[in-house]
Amino acid sequence: MALNKDNWDGKRVLVTGADGFVGSHLTERLLSLGAKVSVFVRGTSHSGTTKYTFQNIRHIQDKLAEIITGDIGSSDTISLIKKNKPETIFHLAAEAYVPRSFDQPLEITQTNLIGTLHVLHAAMGIENIERVVCTSSSEIYGTPNYVPIDEDHPLNPAHPYGASKVAADRYAFAYYNTYQLPISIIRPFNMYGPRHTYDVLPKFIKLALENKPLTVHGDGKQTRDFLYVDDAVNAFLIMGQDKKAIGQAVNFGTGKETTIKELAEKIKKLSNSKSEIVYTKERTAQVKRLCCDFSKALKLFGWSPKVTLDEGLKINIEWERKNMRI
Repeated sequence: MALNKDNWDGKRVLVTGADGFVGSHLTERLLSLGAKVSVFVRGTSHSGTTKYTFQNIRHIQDKLAEIITGDIGSSDTISLIKKNKPETIFHLAAEAYVPRSFDQPLEITQTNLIGTLHVLHAAMGIENIERVVCTSSSEIYGTPNYVPIDEDHPLNPAHPYGASKVAADRYAFAYYNTYQLPISIIRPFNMYGPRHTYDVLPKFIKLALENKPLTVHGDGKQTRDFLYVDDAVNAFLIMGQDKKAIGQAVNFGTGKETTIKELAEKIKKLSNSKSEIVYTKERTAQVKRLCCDFSKALKLFGWSPKVTLDEGLKINIEWERKNMRI
């Protein structure tokens, strides 16, 4: 499906988690398409004044229609979003670093599940809401019974983060089914690209550029399906504009598995690194394989990934090199 600027020109859009990795790229693209973009970002309160410091969207701050600060897990979120009156909401705000959920499961649930409920409940109070795009995750599937993984695969999360995303995913569908809210659920696989700071891929790039050891958990045979951020942003926009997305949960990935060992070797080679690849104990609640079946996205929208892993890694490595000034 072609992304038409007319679909977004002048549209009032709210992006939660807009200063995060994917949220910042999506916000940039929406602005370039002419949307009137407001953002919901995490703020800290000092002496009655809420403060925020942008990490990724400082360069487009002046182009934003409104900057809303708060805690997505707080009930204040409902009134803040209703007051903004967006036509489209892209809900990306989340605690997305899986290991944090091992030690802080309650906090992760408050942000990922309760935060999503706040967004959904706010949308119910907006008269002209056209779409709420809720961000799910490939982690909802856990270690798969079969690959590639389609949308009918059982939801068997391996850790509290995955469980929080399953709950949010299914609550989003329940709000569509019960209240006829125009909701679409995007299930992206392992997204990567410039500005990403956590997860294995950006960590390997940073370490490789510093010629430090790349630590692989377990035997390195666990696989992931790496989706470049530009392809992911296209997927978000489709889920936000195509009427066929309403009421649907859709996987987006490449359909190609890469082992963590292969990833380390690729990054080492592409960055001309002298890093040693070392192995350590397997990570807690490790998902063994992730590989996306994106045939539903292809059938419904004509979507398919355009950026190969090697192409994406080269762009990502050069961005990190420039960013680190190495």
